[in-house]
Order: sequence, then C-alpha cells, then structure tokens
Amino acid sequence: MANAIPQQQETSPACPPPLPDTPKKPIKKLPSDVEVPADATVEDVKVAVAGQARVGDFNRIGLFDPSTGKILKDRKAIVRELETVMKPGELLVKDLGPQIAWRTVFIIEYLGPILIHLGVVAARPFLYKGGSGPMSQTQILTFGMVIAHFVKRELETMFVHRFGASTMPAFNIFKNSAYYWLLSGVLVALFVYSPQSEAAVASNQLIDLAGFVVYMFSEISNAIVHLNLASLRPKGTTKKGIPTGYGFGLVTCPNYMFEVLGWIAVITVSRSWTVAVFTACGIWQMKQWAWQKEKAYRTQFGEKYKKHRYTMLPGLF
Repeated sequence: MANAIPQQQETSPACPPPLPDTPKKPIKKLPSDVEVPADATVEDVKVAVAGQARVGDFNRIGLFDPSTGKILKDRKAIVRELETVMKPGELLVKDLGPQIAWRTVFIIEYLGPILIHLGVVAARPFLYKGGSGPMSQTQILTFGMVIAHFVKRELETMFVHRFGASTMPAFNIFKNSAYYWLLSGVLVALFVYSPQSEAAVASNQLIDLAGFVVYMFSEISNAIVHLNLASLRPKGTTKKGIPTGYGFGLVTCPNYMFEVLGWIAVITVSRSWTVAVFTACGIWQMKQWAWQKEKAYRTQFGEKYKKHRYTMLPGLF
C-alpha cells in the first residue's frame, strides 16, 4: 500500500494518494500520490492517475472508497467532500479494463434488431422452404411496430438520455447485445415473418387495431417519461432530482411499465410466442433494475422521497 499523506487545507492542490491495484490487474506505473486542484472531482483524479500511470484511457481507472471497497460512481463528486476518502487520506485504485461509452453500447444494441428484421424480410424468398408470398397485413404491422420501437430508442439514445456513468467494460457489449440481437432480432424475425406463422394467417383486424392503439399509447407514454427523467439531470452533470409527474405516482419506473405494455401490444398483434419470450426476459431484468432504482432513491433522498410500493407493474411488483 502507498503511504497516506496528511489532509491539506482547502487551498492546497492535493488529494489523497491512490493505492495499488489488485494483483490480477496491476497498474505498473501507479503513482504513490497525485497533485490536483482543491476542487478536483473523481473524474479529475482519474485523469491525473491515468496521466502519471501512462494509461491511455482514463475511464479504465477505477477509484474505490477505502472504507467500504465500493467504487466511486459519481464522477462529478468533489473528492475533498467525500469524508470516508479524506479521513484515511487514501484511495483504492483498480484497472477496470478496456471501456466503451454507454451511448455507443445502446446504439449498437438497438441497431441489431433493426438490421436483422430488415434483413429477414428482404430475404424471405430464400429463407423459407418453397419460398414465400407477400407478407400479411398483420406481419407488416408487426414489422412496423418493431422497427419503430427500436428507431425510437436510437433517437432517445442520441438526443434524450443523459448518462451518469461515461463508460462500461467493453466486453459486456457482447452480453448486452445478445439479448436484443438474438431474441428480439433473430428469434422474433425468423418466426413472425414465416409463411406458417400465426401472424401470416391472422384475419381478425380488431385484434390488430386494439394492439396498435395500446402500442402507440405505450410508446408515447414511454417517451414522455424519458424526457421527464432527462430533465432531472442538467446536461454535463451527474446530479439527479426526485422523479415526479406522469406515471411516477403509480410506480418507481413508469418507463419500464410502459415498455412492458408496449411489448404486450406487439405480442397481441404478432400472436407469437417468440415475442412473449423476449418480453418475459425483459420483465425479469427490468424488475431487478426497478428495485435498484427504488433503493437508490430512498438512500439518496431519504425522507424527501415518497416510497413506492410497486416499482414497475402496479399490483405485481
């Protein structure tokens, strides 16, 4: 371990020194201490450590609270205001490995289903035995709903979402993308656009209409919630206010609630078990995220936050 240096006054350009990394991923040229301005943020310290350690991407540098061992997630937090860090006068440092921007991750994730659905529809005469005739109206409607959903997500990723964390481990992109590319992409497209699918022989247009109406309501509602959430985090900061307004009176994460409702509408129109499988997997994952959000809100805002009984789906969980 590197020796801790005494805390210095606010005007002194010093911060606690970093400590060596774990043996698995040592940072060979890790400095014993770094000099930064008194108002340095966690991100500033990461930049300073990376510069002295000659690590090309400062996002690889992970800073951890020495008392709890937890990573310092808020990259805009002022280090001198972190009592558990300043008191011992040291930080734990770890190489997090190659990183990739969260925005890039989402763009790649959502691009997969768009390309796959377009590809399967274009290749229908070659994919199915005996060729295939024109798609049914229900298949065309399903195709439009799926494409529109992921195009909306791409636009939100580029112009609406604001991310608290800059990057994630680059390798995780394969795991994250597999869910969208394989389930909502390959699995759904191959079965729904088949000449033998339920959507190919569907004839009840009232079901299609009902599903489409619910779908439009859900997508618009989901977008409203995303815009609301984005407004709570000023651009260029990691600060976040207490979410209120449309949908938040019912559950912690109404964006997840409307997301699920939208995919139930796609299930209704497509009549496909494959869409149900994709939706079920999504519900399981979003349930975990929703509970984490509720827990984080309670911890961050305390009594100011009105606790929710249901985090994602009213009456269920």
